[in-house]
Amino acid sequence: MSVNAVEMESDHGAGRRGYLALWRAVPGTVVYVGVAMVLGWAAFAALISGLSAGVGLLVVVVGLAVLVVTMWVARGFAMADTGLLRLTGLPPIPEPEWDRSVDAPAGASVKRFLAPLISARYWAALVHQMIIAPAVATATFVVMVTWLGLGLGGVSYFAWRGPLERADGTTVKSGEVFSGPVQIFGGIPLDIDPSHVVLVEVLISLSVGIVALATLPWIAAGCAHLHYWPARVMLGRWKSDDLVVALREENLAREAAIRAEDRSLHRLERDLHDGPQQRLVRLQMDLAALERRIGDDDGTAALTLAAEARTQAQATLDELRALSSGVAPPLLTDRGLTAALESLAAGCPVPVTLDVEPGLDGLVGAETARALYFVVAELLTNVVKHAGATAAGLTVRRIEPQRLMVQVDDDGRGGARPVPGHGLAGLADRVHGLHGALSVDSPDGAGTRVVVVLDLPEPGPTLNP
Repeated sequence: MSVNAVEMESDHGAGRRGYLALWRAVPGTVVYVGVAMVLGWAAFAALISGLSAGVGLLVVVVGLAVLVVTMWVARGFAMADTGLLRLTGLPPIPEPEWDRSVDAPAGASVKRFLAPLISARYWAALVHQMIIAPAVATATFVVMVTWLGLGLGGVSYFAWRGPLERADGTTVKSGEVFSGPVQIFGGIPLDIDPSHVVLVEVLISLSVGIVALATLPWIAAGCAHLHYWPARVMLGRWKSDDLVVALREENLAREAAIRAEDRSLHRLERDLHDGPQQRLVRLQMDLAALERRIGDDDGTAALTLAAEARTQAQATLDELRALSSGVAPPLLTDRGLTAALESLAAGCPVPVTLDVEPGLDGLVGAETARALYFVVAELLTNVVKHAGATAAGLTVRRIEPQRLMVQVDDDGRGGARPVPGHGLAGLADRVHGLHGALSVDSPDGAGTRVVVVLDLPEPGPTLNP
């Protein structure tokens, strides 16, 4: 068999499957067309009444409230219509963004309540449900009822068709001949033997019924599309909806990043106050006492105070180094994220196994690198302080062309939870600010695994030399 013959057979098979699929959608479409007829005119009655009452009452404040309620009713009818359209077997209509506000400032409750009146989305739903839906529903209902009547009535005509009657009401007997032409279907003249008229009518009706039923799937599909495409355009998702969602997510990410930075600054301030600042005060007092004792004794007490002061100075230096892990070190700026992560792993008291994506520095920008360094530093600090672990692992890998995964796991006690206002929740906010996600898997007694997934920026255009 040739390639063309195989392709033709495949096309015929696809056509048959398509026809059977259309038949499977017929019952749902018939139900939808009937329900849409009722729903469309119910929506027309409700919306025209609400719109008329709202406009008539605009002279008082109540009119605005009536119009807002009418818009919400239009939204309800629109959502019911798009939901019922699933019965036709057509693809679901994407859910739109009914709330198109980007933010919700405090004290804006009145503005938000009146927002439907200035929303193109609500007005489109009102026009569709009050004008287009009833008109389309009426047309498709008439077509569907007519076609079903032709199909079902034609194939069952022999069962419900009574004896052929003359104009005077008497019936035709077998072998009887009319003096004039016979009329079928109540008026079509046919010059045949009257005894054959019933058979001819039944055959013609059966033929019409078979043709109507054979074409019913396409008629039903056409009726479904007449409903679907206006609803898809007016009630479906618009490009502006995607822009609203992107802007809202951008604002949420910015707010999350601001919250994370604020928490970090407050924690750094608290740690500086409770740690190095107190040690420096102690060091100052020890040095003052050392000055007084140098000339008062043989130097033994002075040597003791000097040793204590040196210990305090070393402890202060260690604490400052630990606190500086939350601030971008010169190593990150000079040599990149890979070198900075290697330094973090090498300096961690808990042994860390490192697995870093080759070419990592070329995948992330400066701000992302700084944020990732802070996240990893904080996670390794948590391993040291809270996990009770003997070993840890740090993995930084590209899992998709434009997605990066950072994973820190340990063999500690587990039980870590992102409690609001604490370390892991703050890290989650920081990651959210990078348009990423942070997940924690920490069963009790089985260690902790924290996974951060970030979207990498799309590569820019390159110029060929």
